[in-house]
Amino acid sequence: MRSKMNQLFDDRRCVHVLYSYNGMESYIEQAASFIKDGVESGDYVIFIENERIYPLIHKEISTRLTAEQMKLVHMVNNYDFYYSSGSYHPPAITEYFNKMVQPYVENKISFRSWAHVEWSTMEDPLHLIEDFEKIVDEAVNLLSFPLICAYKGEKMPDYLTRILMETHPYILIEDDIFESEQYQQLADNKQNA
Repeated sequence: MRSKMNQLFDDRRCVHVLYSYNGMESYIEQAASFIKDGVESGDYVIFIENERIYPLIHKEISTRLTAEQMKLVHMVNNYDFYYSSGSYHPPAITEYFNKMVQPYVENKISFRSWAHVEWSTMEDPLHLIEDFEKIVDEAVNLLSFPLICAYKGEKMPDYLTRILMETHPYILIEDDIFESEQYQQLADNKQNA
């Protein structure tokens, strides 16, 4: 049986999902399922992850995928991705991402992406995440690919939670996908402006 998430990805390619997780075991299971579903759908999977966590996920997916299927999984170190310019700088991150997906886009190769966003210090201004997530939301629609942004729920202050609910049209909770009412209100406000 196909997951609700995968059904959504099959129905619509432009899907930007917030995954607020609690607990590493459920995180690994959700990530492994995302990768497996993507590969089985014929997508390449760009997996932006912490280099300490990825081996746990790799161990799990290697039991679910063949060696040939594993070639469709492209792991990217999330620290290198988010801090490629030396700091969390949305334009530099966007440039890094665009270079990374350019071969897929140019060759019309279907892909999906998972991005583990680790906000290690709350000293950095949270508006940078808001700026970045708005850019990402536009990219998802422009390039027509599914993306899950994973954030550790227990580390998110209320202000960040609000920002993420406003910048993601879909929310993944356990194995269920919901539309974000805050995102819809934000979209309605833009239309009415």
